[in-house]
This record gives sequence, C-alpha cells and structure tokens, in this order.
Amino acid sequence: MILDVVVASTSRYTKFGSVRDPDRAEDLSGKVILEKIRTAGYTGNYLLIPDGVEPIQRAIKTSSADAMVICGGTGLTALDLTIEAAEPLFEKTLPGFGEIFRWQSMKEVGTRAMLTRATAGVFMKKPIFCLPGSPGAARLGMDLILAEIEHILKHVME
Repeated sequence: MILDVVVASTSRYTKFGSVRDPDRAEDLSGKVILEKIRTAGYTGNYLLIPDGVEPIQRAIKTSSADAMVICGGTGLTALDLTIEAAEPLFEKTLPGFGEIFRWQSMKEVGTRAMLTRATAGVFMKKPIFCLPGSPGAARLGMDLILAEIEHILKHVME
C-alpha cells in the first residue's frame, strides 16, 4: 500500500521549496507520519507544498497513491485552507475520523481540541485524511488512520 504524505506549509515551502524528504524541510510532523507508515510496512511518498486551495487540490487530483494524508492547514488562520480545498472534492465524508481525533486530542490538549478541523473523506476511491500540523497531531492521526486503513480501503474499493 502506498500513502502520499502532503505537508501544506507556506513558511516551510518558502524556505525549502518543493522537497520530497521531511528531513530536507526540517519537518518533524512529516517525519513522524512517514516513520509510522513505514513501520506499518507501507510505502510513503512525501511532498511539501504551499498552503492554498489550488496547490492542495492539485496534490489530491494528481495523487496515484492508495490513500493520502495532508498535514497542516486545518486551523483557523487565513492561510489554513486545507479543509476548504479538500472537502469540495469529497464524494463521501468520514465524520467519525474528525470526531474521534478531537475526542482523543482532548486527553492531550484539553478543550483546545475544539480548534482542530481534522477531517477525512473519499475522492475517486482514495481516502484523504486532513491532519493538523503539529507532531503530536501527526502521531495521533496516524495511529487512528493506520488502525483502520485496510478496512477503509476495502470498503471504498467495493
């Protein structure tokens, strides 16, 4: 199984460009995600892009992976556009992912968990997961994703 890991960060992109290795972008969250994917025995591809509806939608539409994890851009600032980019493409939504993510986040960050807009959906039989950009959120999100990814893929392929 192949998972694309797309990190949406204008500040990192401005500093490092379109790199394909989280170490080259000093990206702890991307590194956490890739390590979890590889530890689970899957293949992960990394891409750093700037925030914005167009770059995120382009990454979603051109991905040939089995699933995608988009990290960053789920907050409340003007540049946080991951949800605005991904949700219009979703043919199906997975509201339970965001609900469980926030519920589990409560244990770590308290009521600040309500600030995350973590979500998931399916685009062209590809599960897309949108995670906050912190390393802790990356770890938690990947634990949830990897626990169910094979089951999710089985359902979307039917």
